[in-house]
Amino acid sequence: MAGAQLYKTASGRLFHAGAVAIITVGLPARGKTHISRSLCRYMRWLGVSTKVFSVGNYRRKLMGSIPNEMFDPNNDAANEIRVKIADDCLNDMVQWLLYAGGQVGIYDGNNISEERRTEMHDKLVDMGIHVLFIESICDKAEVVLANIKSVKISSPDYVGWDPEEAVKDYTNRIEQCELYYKTITNLSLPFVKLMNVGEQIIVNNVRGYLQSRIVYFLMNLHNRPRIIYFARAGESKNPGVFKVDAALTEEGEAYAQKLKRFMLAYREKQRQELGEDGRERPLTVWTSTRKKSRQTASPFLQEGFIVRYQSVLNQINPGETDGMTTKEVQAKFPDELERIKQDPYRHRYPRAESYHDLAIRLESIIMELEREKNDVLIIAHDSILRCLYAYLFHRSDHEIPYIPMPRDYLISIMPSAYGCKESRVEIVDI
Repeated sequence: MAGAQLYKTASGRLFHAGAVAIITVGLPARGKTHISRSLCRYMRWLGVSTKVFSVGNYRRKLMGSIPNEMFDPNNDAANEIRVKIADDCLNDMVQWLLYAGGQVGIYDGNNISEERRTEMHDKLVDMGIHVLFIESICDKAEVVLANIKSVKISSPDYVGWDPEEAVKDYTNRIEQCELYYKTITNLSLPFVKLMNVGEQIIVNNVRGYLQSRIVYFLMNLHNRPRIIYFARAGESKNPGVFKVDAALTEEGEAYAQKLKRFMLAYREKQRQELGEDGRERPLTVWTSTRKKSRQTASPFLQEGFIVRYQSVLNQINPGETDGMTTKEVQAKFPDELERIKQDPYRHRYPRAESYHDLAIRLESIIMELEREKNDVLIIAHDSILRCLYAYLFHRSDHEIPYIPMPRDYLISIMPSAYGCKESRVEIVDI
């Protein structure tokens, strides 16, 4: 996927950055998989050829679910097998970077010994590959336990397990790894240390434009549970004309009230189903500066919710085709309909925006979305929601113009380490 790719090169590599290897460091249940997958999603959105190489996936593919004895540091035979699997994963990443058009390889593993990190660093540098270590450190027991419960019991290692037994088993695995874990202390290495996934960040010896973009992304990343909601704005009085900025119809006003009532009831239902006791997470509403969007969000504002109006969330600009029917467009711009069939994502009508332009425009919103720790409801035009949805779900650019965003459905998205989970529910009157 290359949603917001600014340009293309013959080699497929961007920003004159060469090949970059990201190596994760840290104990289990510290958010390394979440960091790896989130970073991969962002890099691909920028058009950078990126791939995650997970040591855990290699191990599961070769051996399936394995007993905790395999992680015992005193088990020499098990250690030899694990090193062999890790080396195979690393070598595949090198081959992909050097010979298969890859630019950023993310090596997702524990890599907790100084000897192992030095060995990997020297090997990669000798091959002309830039290295960046990302160490995730968590010193809060409650955060680690929450991560184990929310992520590890749903990981492929624990399919079919009783949740309590899964937590106990994984906790034992962590304790074994703690026996030989050494944090990064070599200041000659380029590294980023993340404390409690978002509370603090330490950057050392990091150079390069692409590496700086990675650091910027990591500064906005967290793994707290939250839900992102998508909803269409209500129907306006003149929906076919962009310049008019029309108000809602009576049906649109009724929809706005219905959306508010349904949203509040649905959030309470979700909270009960997820077993979230205690204080409810705040909800913030994001919408565009267009009149129909502001009016759709108005019932939430009256209910006491914070509503943020952002022009970057305004719908795609139709340019000179504004207000025209398909037949009128065909008569005035006979060649354009054929061009849009060939590349609906990058095609733009005269003085208009393409979906590609929209994706680039939305990068600031994407970063805010990564940074936001509370629940968010985004009320916008379907063109905006398509781009944001594509980012969250790794959808390819040629799919974006065709992602269905029906007005009578609320989309609920729950980000997690192993990808986002989606549910679509019909907006009914409460």
